[in-house]
Amino acid sequence: MRPFAALACIVILGLSGEPHGAAAATPVVVGSKIDTEGALLGNMIAAALQRHGIAILDKTSLGPTDLVRRAILAGQIDIYPEYTGNGARFFRLPDDPAWRDPQRGYERVKALDAQHNDLIWLAAAPASNSWTIVVRPDLAAAQGGATLDDFARYVTAGGRVRLAASAEFVESPGALPAFQATYGFTLGRSQLLVLVGGDTAATMRAAADGISGVNAAMAYGTDGALAVLRLVPLRDDKAAETIYRPAPVVRQAVLAEHPDMAVILDPIFATLTMTTLQQLNAEIVVEGRDAHSVAAAYLDGLGKPPQGVGQ
Repeated sequence: MRPFAALACIVILGLSGEPHGAAAATPVVVGSKIDTEGALLGNMIAAALQRHGIAILDKTSLGPTDLVRRAILAGQIDIYPEYTGNGARFFRLPDDPAWRDPQRGYERVKALDAQHNDLIWLAAAPASNSWTIVVRPDLAAAQGGATLDDFARYVTAGGRVRLAASAEFVESPGALPAFQATYGFTLGRSQLLVLVGGDTAATMRAAADGISGVNAAMAYGTDGALAVLRLVPLRDDKAAETIYRPAPVVRQAVLAEHPDMAVILDPIFATLTMTTLQQLNAEIVVEGRDAHSVAAAYLDGLGKPPQGVGQ
């Protein structure tokens, strides 16, 4: 979700081609971010549309958030999966409390994008890719539960905790400082192992293996390695974090050409729970399968498409 500004002009220019006209035969350009889950969801959108007779042009794994956002605003891609919480960034409304509520955040960004950008948000998945703190099972047992309130009480009482995280997670106001302020605990320097970069695979592996005494880590809610590493995500009952629900975002003109898109994609995204996305991401990052085949197999498992849709 980080921008690569130097690549933006190159990639967007590389997408230039024939303009999207009104002809129904014009392929729908499907984009996605370059990360694991972005590729998974982008391929899922592309495959679902194809299975319903809609021609697509595959531009999945295009780049980070800012680049993909610029591409759809420029009309260089037509649809891609985005996260509701990024509305805070897109519309410069970081303090709006709506972003910490799953439904209000979705309705807020949906209304803003429709009003200002002619972009339509289809149904969002019942999952969030928010930052979270995960702990080893033995720490979850020692603190007496799997919530951030349990964690805060344990830390405040002097329990042994060492958390692996990136410098961004430690320093960003919306990450560890938000957790600490909301739940009333403080981790000192000796309780932090700050790793170079923001790779959650490294922070989670450090916790799972107990490297340098680490027993907790930063992660994202739908990280694929969570189940495999048997780490326990701590529930954020007080909504310290912005909610990032994934949903397809489509240009209004393209949706007008293909009004069945919502009927095609809404039921699919409704099945993408936190556990489901963790499992699908794990097939990619742990088992080494490509995003295209994982997305296709998942759609196969959902059964045949509704009769009459996209025919």
